[in-house]
Amino acid sequence: MTSPITITLPDGAAREYEAGVTGMDVAADISKSLARNAIACTVNGTFSDLSRPIEADATLAIHTMKDEAQALELIRHDAAHIMARAVQELWPDTKVTIGPVIENGWYYDFDRDEPFSAEDLEAIEQRMCKIIDARDPVRTEVWPRDRAIAYYEERGEPFKVELVNAIPEGQAIRMYWHGDWQDLCRGPHLVHTGQVPRDAFKLMSVAGAYWRGDSRNKMLQRIYGVAFRSKADLTAYLTMLEEAAKRDHRRLGREMDLFHLQEEAPGMVFWHPNGWSLYCTLEDYMRRRLTAADYREVRTPQVVDRKLWEASGHWDKYRENMFITEIDEEHANEKRVNALKPMNCPCHVQIYNQGLKSYRDLPLRMAEFGACHRYESSGSMHGLMRVRGFTQDDAHIFCTEDQIEAETAKFITLLSAVYRDLGFASFDIKFSTRPEVRAGSDAIWDKAEAALEGAVRKVTNDYVVDPGEGAFYGPKLDFKLTDAIGREWQCGTFQADFVLPERLEAEYVGEDGAKHRPVMLHRAILGSFERFIGILIENYAGRFPLWLAPRQVVVASIVSDADDYVDEVVAALRARGLRAEADKRNEKINYKVREHSVGKVPVLLALGRQEVEARSVSVRRLGENGQKVMGLDELLAGLAEEATPPDLR
Repeated sequence: MTSPITITLPDGAAREYEAGVTGMDVAADISKSLARNAIACTVNGTFSDLSRPIEADATLAIHTMKDEAQALELIRHDAAHIMARAVQELWPDTKVTIGPVIENGWYYDFDRDEPFSAEDLEAIEQRMCKIIDARDPVRTEVWPRDRAIAYYEERGEPFKVELVNAIPEGQAIRMYWHGDWQDLCRGPHLVHTGQVPRDAFKLMSVAGAYWRGDSRNKMLQRIYGVAFRSKADLTAYLTMLEEAAKRDHRRLGREMDLFHLQEEAPGMVFWHPNGWSLYCTLEDYMRRRLTAADYREVRTPQVVDRKLWEASGHWDKYRENMFITEIDEEHANEKRVNALKPMNCPCHVQIYNQGLKSYRDLPLRMAEFGACHRYESSGSMHGLMRVRGFTQDDAHIFCTEDQIEAETAKFITLLSAVYRDLGFASFDIKFSTRPEVRAGSDAIWDKAEAALEGAVRKVTNDYVVDPGEGAFYGPKLDFKLTDAIGREWQCGTFQADFVLPERLEAEYVGEDGAKHRPVMLHRAILGSFERFIGILIENYAGRFPLWLAPRQVVVASIVSDADDYVDEVVAALRARGLRAEADKRNEKINYKVREHSVGKVPVLLALGRQEVEARSVSVRRLGENGQKVMGLDELLAGLAEEATPPDLR
């Protein structure tokens, strides 16, 4: 007779069972309702099927649909299998490959001669609903490798054979059945197919994908789907997608005449006058913020000899992402190899190293709107969001170890003010700690982590620890802001670096008269101007607050008799610092209103004979119905105040 084992529940209660008890057995022992609603469990910290035997003392948590993270993982994973089953039931000759969970849903790759159509996706969804309604049980077995290979060879599934062969020795080969349909998977999965909400998923699209991501392999068809816990959650997500499509910065960029990209310069932005006006407004704002925070602006070269990148360590770790140039220097025995800088930090150390530094000079805050270039694959580039040429709002703070906490707190305060001014009321902080492979002693890491976390706690307790995800040279903070439709964007970052000052021999003379290494704090608020402007465009849907708008005011004539007054009003607006332009074309005013509304001009002034005689203006605001008649002086004072950047008010 086997000895009983102890199962410890999340509330600390302990129960004894025979070895081999399952999570479902425990759930049923606790209550019938828990067994009915259970979907999976966590055993000793490992996410698991309810059917897996527990052979020794363990901690156990039973999950239901109320546990969002676990529920979504299972719903999406099971939906991928249910979709693959539906495809093979409809088209039995189709070969299946892999179907992982991704953000908001899943995908599954298929080998099928005929391309999937929109009608096919509808048919697959209908078949999936039938499978869900059948409430087929899900079961799992661990098989030896030879048996699994023979099973898939017999069924003509060559991709599964390859996957089984790739499983490392000693790792379980787990076979799952959803009803009579089988798939190779690590799991875990739901108890039965009916636990996937039939009204909370949708198949979204079909795309091509090479087997295992290798262009030398066969092209497969990838079906993407999304799934949630409820129909309401699915509806909210689809509504968000519709809103995001309306806000797409690429479409708005064309409508507002902000920028374009073209094949002759992939991943490089051609800024048009309107877009460059927005860019410069943002840069001027950031420059004032940095100046007020005691940063000193510098400028460093874009092309730098490989020797510096070798010394900094980037040549070994980052070379594949760098643009390399070779030049035949006069009288040189070999070509000189340079690289366009992918980041600014090594160059900033070169400026720091010019002249002896004292502890009294620290902290030294060095900022640069630095133009950088990084190689991105053509498939990964996306408008302004991912480019090859970009400008960072980069800065590095050289300080002592004792100054890390204070500098971190100051940075978070600055970042908070900038995000608030730019329209982002909330952001999240992720604190990433030491990775397994790292440079520096544990004592240094202890101090750096304590300083960063201590600084965060002085500002807020609302942060998430991400263990092991720090940079190899130090811990870091990442800042995610939330836009108007609830999307999160990773922008700001703050990193403590003890390695680069050592590699590039940065020093300062301490109070003790000896030489010491400074700590180098890498930090950015926007991340890159290009990407952040893309985020701003989508956050505001092109309808910028007046101070940011590239075209602030258009003064349009209703009749030609008002042309002189139009010029006078434009001149008066410009004298008050506003970006104003005249529209005296021989077009109807309704045509002008529509055109400038598409261009997202915040303020349109319509001037006719009445306005000329009364020295007034007819004001139309973007997105508002109707118009308001105002005196010119009143308008000038109001718009001048509204157009003043937040940091100057």
